[in-house]
Amino acid sequence: MSANKRILPYALTSALALGLMSGCATQNSTAKAPEGKPAAAAPAAVAQPAAAPAAAPQPAAAAPAAQPVEAVTATYFLVYHENGRIYPIADAQNYLAFLENGELIYTRSRIGAGPEGETLVFGIDKKEADDLAKWSKAELFYDGKMEVTGPFYGEVLRDGRFYVFGEWADFKDYLAHKEITFTFTEVGTGPKGETVIYALNKKTKDEGRPVALVEAFKKLHQVK
Repeated sequence: MSANKRILPYALTSALALGLMSGCATQNSTAKAPEGKPAAAAPAAVAQPAAAPAAAPQPAAAAPAAQPVEAVTATYFLVYHENGRIYPIADAQNYLAFLENGELIYTRSRIGAGPEGETLVFGIDKKEADDLAKWSKAELFYDGKMEVTGPFYGEVLRDGRFYVFGEWADFKDYLAHKEITFTFTEVGTGPKGETVIYALNKKTKDEGRPVALVEAFKKLHQVK
């Protein structure tokens, strides 16, 4: 009995100790973890300067306006020479040189082919002389095969008078009829005092003095 009494208090003591230990373990397992220091707040975003608005696209620079091309004036000259020959010339410089010294450097002739059996002596330029297989401009004009769609200037020197034309149609009409219906005449205004007769037509006959045609004649012959 004494032994059992001693064991029982020991057993109770052991059981109580185990219970206390078990209670402590349970409390540790359910207790909250110690709160740490508050988490540092995220740094405030630094305001970035607003981006400048994109520049509006500039229109492409306009290409420079094309300069108008001045139309080339077709020229044709006929000289009824006192030697009985007819000289058709299409180049103004050759024409002026012929009036000055009575000679042409490059020519092509048609003997007896004039309207009254005259010899035709066509003044041609060097380029045309290098390719005689082609008709020269003077020949095309004389034969009525030259197409003129732009500005035109022409002269006929006959019997000491200049006949001046500002339109190819008027010149062709003169060649066909050997006369000019409407004219404006200036006496003694040629380079050597010749009479100058300007051809007019139904459109220009009421406009008075053909100023542009007169100026073209003076510029060509360098007269005032």
